[in-house]
Amino acid sequence: MACTPQSDELIFFVNGRKVIERCADPEELLLNYLRKCLRLTGTKYGCGIGGCGACTVMVSTYDPDSKKIRHFPANSCLLPLCSLHGAAVTTVEGVGNTKTKLHPIQERLAKCHGSQCGFCTPGMVMSMYSLLRNHPEPTMEQISAALDGNLCRCTGYRPIIDSFSAFSSESCPLAGSGKCCLDQEGMKGKEREEDLAPEPKRGDGMCSGLCQPEDFQPRDPTQDYIFPPELMRIAEESKRRTLVFNGERTTWISPVALQELLSLKAKYSNAPLVVGNTSIGLDVKKLGVWYPVILHPARVPDLHVVYRTGNGLVIGAATHLAELRDILLNVVPELPAEKTKIYCTLLKQLRTLAGEQIRNLASLGGHIVSRGSPWDLNPVLAAGKAILNLASTGGTRQIPLNGEFLARLPEADLSPEEVIVSVFIPFSKRDEFVSAFRQAERRKNALSVTNSAMQVRFQPGTDVIEDLTILYGGIGCTTVSAPVTTQKLRGRKWNEQTLDDACRLILEEIQLSPSAVGGKVEYRRTLLVSFFFRFYLEVLQSLKYMYPSKYPDLPEENWSALGEFLDHPPRGMQEYQEIDPQQPPRDPVGRPIKHESGIKHATGEAVYTDDIGPIDGQLYMAVVTSTRAHAKILSIDISEALAAPGVVTVVSAADIPGKNGDEHEKVFADDEVIYIGHIICGVLAETYELAKEATKKVKIEYEDLELILSIQDAIRHNSYLTEEKKIEQGDIENAFQTVDRIIEGENRVGGQIHFYMETNRSVVIPRKEDNEMDIYVSTQDATKVQELVSTTLDIQSNRIWCHTTRVGGGFGGKCSKPAFFAAAAAVAAHKTGCPVRFFLERDDDIFINGGRHPFWGKYKVGFMNDGKIKAVDLEYYINAGCTKDESELVIEWVVLKSFNAYDIPNFRCRGRACKTNLPSNTSFRGFGFPQTALSAEIWVSAVADELGLPHDKVREMNMFKTVTLTPFKEELDPRNMVVCWKVCLKRSDYYNRRKAIEEFNKQNYWKKKGIAIIPMLFSVGYYETFYHQAAALVNIYVDGSVLVHCGGSELGQGLYTKMLQVASHELKIPLSYIHIFERSTVPIPNAVVTAGSISSEVNGKAVQNACQILRKRLQPVIKENPEGKWEDWIKKAFKESINLSATGYFKGYPTNMDWKTGEGHAFPYFVFGASCSEVEIDCLTGDHKTLQTDLVMDACYSINPGIDIGQIEGGFIQGIGLFTQEEIKFSPEGEQYTRGPDTYKIPAVCDVPELFRIYLLPNTRNPIAIYSSKGMGEAGLFLASSVFFAIKDAVAATRKERGLNDVFILDSPLNVARIRMACADHFTEMIPVDEPGTYKPWAIDIN
Repeated sequence: MACTPQSDELIFFVNGRKVIERCADPEELLLNYLRKCLRLTGTKYGCGIGGCGACTVMVSTYDPDSKKIRHFPANSCLLPLCSLHGAAVTTVEGVGNTKTKLHPIQERLAKCHGSQCGFCTPGMVMSMYSLLRNHPEPTMEQISAALDGNLCRCTGYRPIIDSFSAFSSESCPLAGSGKCCLDQEGMKGKEREEDLAPEPKRGDGMCSGLCQPEDFQPRDPTQDYIFPPELMRIAEESKRRTLVFNGERTTWISPVALQELLSLKAKYSNAPLVVGNTSIGLDVKKLGVWYPVILHPARVPDLHVVYRTGNGLVIGAATHLAELRDILLNVVPELPAEKTKIYCTLLKQLRTLAGEQIRNLASLGGHIVSRGSPWDLNPVLAAGKAILNLASTGGTRQIPLNGEFLARLPEADLSPEEVIVSVFIPFSKRDEFVSAFRQAERRKNALSVTNSAMQVRFQPGTDVIEDLTILYGGIGCTTVSAPVTTQKLRGRKWNEQTLDDACRLILEEIQLSPSAVGGKVEYRRTLLVSFFFRFYLEVLQSLKYMYPSKYPDLPEENWSALGEFLDHPPRGMQEYQEIDPQQPPRDPVGRPIKHESGIKHATGEAVYTDDIGPIDGQLYMAVVTSTRAHAKILSIDISEALAAPGVVTVVSAADIPGKNGDEHEKVFADDEVIYIGHIICGVLAETYELAKEATKKVKIEYEDLELILSIQDAIRHNSYLTEEKKIEQGDIENAFQTVDRIIEGENRVGGQIHFYMETNRSVVIPRKEDNEMDIYVSTQDATKVQELVSTTLDIQSNRIWCHTTRVGGGFGGKCSKPAFFAAAAAVAAHKTGCPVRFFLERDDDIFINGGRHPFWGKYKVGFMNDGKIKAVDLEYYINAGCTKDESELVIEWVVLKSFNAYDIPNFRCRGRACKTNLPSNTSFRGFGFPQTALSAEIWVSAVADELGLPHDKVREMNMFKTVTLTPFKEELDPRNMVVCWKVCLKRSDYYNRRKAIEEFNKQNYWKKKGIAIIPMLFSVGYYETFYHQAAALVNIYVDGSVLVHCGGSELGQGLYTKMLQVASHELKIPLSYIHIFERSTVPIPNAVVTAGSISSEVNGKAVQNACQILRKRLQPVIKENPEGKWEDWIKKAFKESINLSATGYFKGYPTNMDWKTGEGHAFPYFVFGASCSEVEIDCLTGDHKTLQTDLVMDACYSINPGIDIGQIEGGFIQGIGLFTQEEIKFSPEGEQYTRGPDTYKIPAVCDVPELFRIYLLPNTRNPIAIYSSKGMGEAGLFLASSVFFAIKDAVAATRKERGLNDVFILDSPLNVARIRMACADHFTEMIPVDEPGTYKPWAIDIN
């Protein structure tokens, strides 16, 4: 950091070590300081805006007045370094490590399979550690709440909750074992299905659970750092001293007295007040706002006051939201219930507001004054008639926190010199009622789509309205109120006529433009009246409670409109086949061995690409991307960027010595850009911040060209990237002439962002001689990186060495794209001769890369009156984006897998990949199968709906049942699929639960339950043999240790763990003897991409081959001394000149596909499964929760049940995101809106089924795969469609009750808006519908 004069020393502790920063920069954030300055890389960059929790640390502070120490989790990516004076920071490295001692949190998380890719794991550890420091025996609710702000894309969360549940005094005594003391079936634990399984047995028993809590070490409080006494002394001393930190551009001032703060605010009226930096930090990050002076009022005692008056509470403006929650939790039990209505409403909103990290940073005053439209507390405070106590050098005054203030009307606002000192929140009155509502895309840690707070006060003892307040957030750019409506309703009685008039008046007064930011316009309009209806009922219920004899009971049908869903910590059960009792204890195959890097994940010692330490002379690259979706580049002016501080050079297509990309895609755009986000050039500078700033100075002139954005646009323009793909069997046309009925329809499945926790990053290090170059890259395909860099630089591949130690999640998103990023960095390194570090921030990673292909399909189905389907004709399209990438393979998979589990005698499917001016879509877990199989289930369910038959009966009737051929003429034995279906029906108790659901739905008008069971036929691998090849190198050293190299990348899927298990089994030695090396193109050349669910098994075959070669070489030595030790055999072999190094190779599964005939043996084998899910929906808001999921999978003999079940669960939760909540939004100009965790919501802990049971079918075999296993990496994702169809089942029950018996189709994702609007009622009928074409929409439908 550059040092400036007159700057105070910043003193704080990190992991018990004192840190003195004499040149603290106010613009420096803790995350960057930890990673770059202190080299503590366990804390990860995940999003940069406090939305994912990967950067979580624990901060401890001492209050010299109360003499109390406060421990709290915080997002280090938002935390200004200068705010930490006198604080103690604990990172994951300070919790425990492999060199000293593990903390029980770390041990349990690793051993219970709570870590896969491991990138989110340090954040999980720190959230839980912070909780334990405050609550040594937390409740399960506290554990779940502690993880509200942490995202994981791999595990599905269940094992994480299991890991931590052992710390709770109220957890199930069988926690972590996979059983539950309340579950009788779980207590039995051993249910066999031999009578259903056609394959021979392999052991009789079943194992339950993946975690043995009794094996864990107890928590040792002496392991925790004590709060440094020196910081207590510093806190006492500094409370009388103003701190000033001067940076190059910004000055940070931290006063200690209110008058001083007011003087500073008078002097620097535009200076923001920063307590937690959760609002200003986002403005700086996302909008590029810069402040020359920042005021930090957190040390001013007046802003922390908390006291009770005769008529309410006064809360200091600097009080953190988590502290506010704790204050209210203490106050509410001490007061009469009639006085606490506002406080209880605030507590309700605080439960779902942000994550625990943000709640501990954000302040009450900051929340109020920032006045974000979707902020949840402001409407409540306004409805509760809160008063703001303001101060300035001119004196003090009070203003109401009301609708005018929230609307930022000048006459009701603060002046620039004023500061909110405290907030007065009055007690509620006996005849006053306050409620608040919110609906978000995700129940927790998500901004509201719409929120509301409402207050009514009646004339004493009556239901005559004396005062009424109605406020809504998320409707406009500010919170809006309805003063006209409330004025007209004053003096009215609280009855149905008032309800009807209120709804009409609200819709007349509060107008939402059809072009409103955020979209979902009709849905948001509906919430205006849905929320009021719920408020109306809540008040009626309260009046009845207060005056039982004066008011009637609520109508029975309206009882279910009361109350919102509460989240319960998920419970899980996992059952899998036990190993053969005769198997040696040291043989790990078939055992749930923990992930080989699990401990390192949990301690932060696992090294990812960006964790590589600084390299002498390194430069950082930031890229300039296109702002137009399709345009010619007329000119690029880099002169201003080159003159910027710290900039070394700019690289572009002109600097490429070889080929610019491949035949489909370019490294740098040259004369034309084809999507917004297209990389045009890269700026090289001494730091990333300087490079990023300089990108803004590159000037580009464009000439716009014609845009094609949606599938419909592409069809109209005949814009395709591939030829039509087709499979066909039977006689389609004739079959349609002979069926009883024909239905036609269409469906859409939205795209999906990979959202791997580790964004794309590359480190390129040129060597001094022979044009050699090391490339460290986070990729699934190191070979592709090597090849593309080679052709881009015009250097032979044998001089380009690629290394991947581990990848922080990939899901297909790191197959093709990392090669282009590495090539861009390699061009920069080649030009400058310096090492180059290139990483993408979260918004750029999403912005530049594509994701899962949006899908649009048309179907025509012919069937008989009994439900038997005779003919299906399908026409499918995917939005491929601007380049071919993997889209040809994806559309081929869409076509080949389009029938899912159904045996249709006359079947045709045709598919095309559309070329558009959007980011190029690419591989994604499932590779087209989730879209095409969901479509299959939609047209099967449409048949059932048309006939009024049970969906499960129509599905079962049309399933494959005996050995047969697929439509592309590959032999299929579906008998295990039938077994999965029957087992799932039985274990889920499907029929009894359906009866119970029907009874529930009869009794509940506004909440409905639904249940669905879905079969799956998933094909693994590729239709070309070379994709299945694999190589390995196994070296035995003279001391007996073994080093394994393989061609697969460790993505979190446990590939390396399984390779160690294979080597241990084949060499007959313990796992402790074996180490596996990083993926490198040096020992293993030409390896294929790690993808397609088969990488573990094909690489396992290669490792097996190498180990068998070595074991065979050692056989004479072993035979000579059969009782000897492994080490003795190896030394003897070395002395006898026996080669202790072997290359293993697997040629691949024989597969083929002829697209001219539409026939082939396209896949090595099939994976079968079934899942049953039960949900409950809120018909008023569209919210839903998954109550239970039972999933049965034919995994055959699992090499590692812990890893395979983890893959199934993680895939399932990712599928919940795809099918129910993740939604990508583009502007009419092609710009992506959804670029981070604030706008794009992947599933969180609150989305896991409350009961999640996994059952691996026993006694089955897969003779072609290693150890008779199957690949589980992708199959589980589609089975989350059972949640989709359970929601649809609930919606159908709703519509039927309202007299809507038509067949209806719901598109994916089936989010809150689609659910609510499908539950048609008199409220939705009140909503005006805007005619398409009469307005410009905020977002377009790219399907």
